[in-house]
Amino acid sequence: MAIAQQSSESYRLVSLRGGLGAVPGIRCSGIAAGIKKRKSDLAVIDLGADHVCASVITTNDVKAAPLLVSEEHIAKRGNAIRAIVANSGCANACTGQRGLDDARATARDAAQLLGIEASQVLVASTGVIGVPLPMELVGKGLERAVRALADGTEAALSAAEAIMTTDHVPKLEAYAFYDDGSKERRVVGGIAKGSGMIAPNLATMLAFVATDAACSRASLNAALKEAVEDTFNMISVDGDMSTNDCVYALARPGTGEATPGLRAALHAVCRELAIDMAKDGEGASKRLTVHVTGARDRAQARAVARAIVNSSLVKTALYGEDPNWGRIIAAAGSANAGLVEDAWSIALAGQPWVSRGAVEVMSEFEAHSHLEEKSIEIGVDLGVGEAEATAWGCDLSLEYVRINAHYRT
Repeated sequence: MAIAQQSSESYRLVSLRGGLGAVPGIRCSGIAAGIKKRKSDLAVIDLGADHVCASVITTNDVKAAPLLVSEEHIAKRGNAIRAIVANSGCANACTGQRGLDDARATARDAAQLLGIEASQVLVASTGVIGVPLPMELVGKGLERAVRALADGTEAALSAAEAIMTTDHVPKLEAYAFYDDGSKERRVVGGIAKGSGMIAPNLATMLAFVATDAACSRASLNAALKEAVEDTFNMISVDGDMSTNDCVYALARPGTGEATPGLRAALHAVCRELAIDMAKDGEGASKRLTVHVTGARDRAQARAVARAIVNSSLVKTALYGEDPNWGRIIAAAGSANAGLVEDAWSIALAGQPWVSRGAVEVMSEFEAHSHLEEKSIEIGVDLGVGEAEATAWGCDLSLEYVRINAHYRT
């Protein structure tokens, strides 16, 4: 079902429902294998044919076993990936050689059930660090998950639910695109999880995106990295970074470049999934959008926007509805991106708040009334150029502390 459209001179985008379920040829499932109590926890995505794969993974020095094994598989068979297996409830991180063996065994078992090679399977995990995978449960769960594979929205929803941890809602997004007046429709769809340990440079998030369009692996890699910079790397919930973060993008094999429509649809799906994560922040009571304009270049704009959404003091001020704009500009300056004194200004809800020279032009009463809203928009104009960037986040609440204080207990 189409719900929105975007267009340019070279492509047209149509927003769809269904996430991965909107992509022709892809089957999904999600089942309860027993890794978690009374909740689904094992997802299988069957691509149905060879796909080229692009990946972006955590910058954390400590990387979980499934990331390392999946990178091995991409290096070996990156032009012929066929499936993804993902579990929640156990991160399989900091588990040594056993963790690597378990990740490889998961890929091998899934491959045998699907009639493909183990190196054509990507594996991903999310959950508690330092705990080994219960492989007997995973093995039996894979048998049921493969039998349950189906196409369509409901199947994609079951997979999206199976990778949730502290998420409140599953995350599915999809866009159809038409290139340069073409009537041929192609689709990019994805599912993701993430609501805590979300910070720029990825976080405790998994994202799987696929398309029925064809392009070269090198071109898909370039398109994914470009999309991630403006989307998943521009969100923050709590400033922490996980060991398991990954974004995998898959396309039909081809020799050509990703078209403008494919790039735009990939960017749109990643952007919507990223915003879904920021909205679903653990314990969040408010959503935050920071739009930086007037920057010298994109790097400066991104650095400032990320510093603001990642600031604990800004987040707690939002939670307390405290119109403390000093925290915002202090966070902006902490990016060490070269702010020019007396050149910047701040807006709140589209209205001038602090003018150049740090002159407060909005009353504290009015500012507080805007901060009472559930969705907060802050604009920062650096006054030195024309570049801009947007970041998304949320407040930091007492509920966030409660959730993470008792994550295991």
